[in-house]
Amino acid sequence: MTASTAVREFWERCRARDSALPADVPEAWAFGATTEHADGLLQLVLDGTKTGTASSVWDYEFSGDPLPQVGEHSIILDGAGEPRAVIETTSVEIVPFTEVTDEHAHAEGEDDRTLASWRTIHERFWRLHSESPKGYAPDMPVLCERFRLVYPA
Repeated sequence: MTASTAVREFWERCRARDSALPADVPEAWAFGATTEHADGLLQLVLDGTKTGTASSVWDYEFSGDPLPQVGEHSIILDGAGEPRAVIETTSVEIVPFTEVTDEHAHAEGEDDRTLASWRTIHERFWRLHSESPKGYAPDMPVLCERFRLVYPA
């Protein structure tokens, strides 16, 4: 079974449980940049700990990918590329790195959930894994996204 087939079949199972979900298969993606990141962050989502994520706006600009929109669904993949969850974006805000809030850092659910920890983790991540050659800067625009877990509920 190909990845796209697995994603489509997963979406069909989700829609069978919730007919209010749109017919079109949403984008499927994994959190983080490694298998371990994907699995660990997915588990935080499934546990209800992670209800937010942050992305580099520079990465979106570099890749040409559209920014997430409120009400949009995403299929979340595990580290092996298997579909495991559906989330719905509930809010999107773009702020400079230095203006990400304590509340958002806590919603991301990583490490001790403090802003200091969030800054350390995300600076390192964007220095190592940014798609954009700009990488990291203290004033870089960060897309702070909040979401809710739709499936598994």
